[in-house]
Amino acid sequence: MKFRRKPRENIEINLASLLDVVFILLLFFVVTTTFTRESALKVELPEAESAETVQETQAKSLEVTISADGSYALNGQALVKSDLATLTNALQRESAGDNSLPLVISADASTPHQAVITAMDAAGKLGFSRLRISTVEAAPAKP
Repeated sequence: MKFRRKPRENIEINLASLLDVVFILLLFFVVTTTFTRESALKVELPEAESAETVQETQAKSLEVTISADGSYALNGQALVKSDLATLTNALQRESAGDNSLPLVISADASTPHQAVITAMDAAGKLGFSRLRISTVEAAPAKP
């Protein structure tokens, strides 16, 4: 008896559809990826002769950072506008009405005086009484 073998069909992988799926996945990841740039204000603190290191025992505190161009950041998050209303709203929201929290103002050495006064005014309007302005210790003078 002679058995005939059936001719085998060639098995092929269709690469066109595989490439389509790969390109769709690539497009999906490109579109859904967010490119965030962490915004931080570069601040060079002014120097003071009588700088004291203050250790804060309370876990939560608020820090208003003011850059050289007068833009504000609260606890590292830049504010969209640099005006009194925006800063007051941000302080109110961040403190949740607790005006006993310590408030630190970190201003650049070349910050306009008005920007610092605006930050102090916002703190005063909300009733913050524990206000500090951060400085760095001055380098000793060389004889």
